[in-house]
Amino acid sequence: MKSLVRMACCASALLAFLPSHAQKLEPAQSEISFTFKQMGVPVEGRFATFAGQFSFDPKKPEAGKVVLTIDTGSVRFGSPDTQGEAVKAEWFNVAKFPQATLESTTIVAAGAGKYDLTGKLSLKGAVREVRVPVTLARLGAITVATGGLTLKRLEFKIGDGDWSDTSMVANEVQVKFKLALSGMAAP
Repeated sequence: MKSLVRMACCASALLAFLPSHAQKLEPAQSEISFTFKQMGVPVEGRFATFAGQFSFDPKKPEAGKVVLTIDTGSVRFGSPDTQGEAVKAEWFNVAKFPQATLESTTIVAAGAGKYDLTGKLSLKGAVREVRVPVTLARLGAITVATGGLTLKRLEFKIGDGDWSDTSMVANEVQVKFKLALSGMAAP
């Protein structure tokens, strides 16, 4: 029994020295924003609260995993009135769907510092597969992941009812992100 305990202790000690590929999101240096057009005029917004679980090795992208969770109630615009409307049932319906999630299903290399992430985006009860091009850049001890994608808001019932008229609010929404991650191995 003592030898089994010693072996377990030695294995634990060895595991402590193996490199971990889990990263930590640095929220103060990160942002998720979006732009859409209302009556032809660009409107910008952002999400103030989000979190993630990241396990990614640039040398083995196919083994990576990303789960990003966004607090939909943290949506921010330049106008408090717009913010108040965005959380209502017609838009994000925050009372029923307080979070949106993106969970990767595959990550593949797409060139130097570039990756294609495919995953499931869950937003307001709808789940769609999305492809997200991501670029990684090293800034000291931080790795910055940038990218974006275009969503069709009506696929997620964002702007339901009277707001589904795309002549008032365009269907396309440009989403951009900059995620600062600590703990990533250098490519």
